[in-house]
Amino acid sequence: MRKVIYAINVSIDGCLDHTKMIGNEDILTYFANLLQDAGLLLYGRVTYQLMVPYWPDVAKDQSMSNTPSNVFATTFDSIDKAVFSTSLERAEGNTRIFRSDLSAEIQKLKREPGKNIYVGGVDLPSQLIAHGLVDEFYFVVHPIIAGEGKRLMESISLQDRLQLSLADSKPFGSGFVANHYIKQ
Repeated sequence: MRKVIYAINVSIDGCLDHTKMIGNEDILTYFANLLQDAGLLLYGRVTYQLMVPYWPDVAKDQSMSNTPSNVFATTFDSIDKAVFSTSLERAEGNTRIFRSDLSAEIQKLKREPGKNIYVGGVDLPSQLIAHGLVDEFYFVVHPIIAGEGKRLMESISLQDRLQLSLADSKPFGSGFVANHYIKQ
């Protein structure tokens, strides 16, 4: 069975708002490497529209001034995507739109053959975590205190505490730390 893996950038104070984060070539390389194990990228509408068409356009044009951005774009663009939305009318390229029961659809996707399912954003992953559907977590901690912004599980509560086990931690010279956790 495929795993659902949540990967996100986070500030020291828990902010997940991408506008508060620091761009860094190490982080783009890290996420491009991480996505080598992805068979499906899963988003809610808001995050999907932040990522598409931006990264597919970069992949097509190779328009960024640094190689890690172009490599990430090419990797991102090559992976199938799914977006959960009741309002999105159409999606681009290799993207499917789901409008039905989130939990049931994720269970079906997990049973499909292929590489793992990676989820990004805040709202959709919060719902998946609340349903116990996320198997692993990658939190890349940025060396900043944002002071404000969206946080994980902000409007959703867990029925029980979720216990995680640290599988790996990778510090970067620039002060970033990538932590990999597995659900126990």
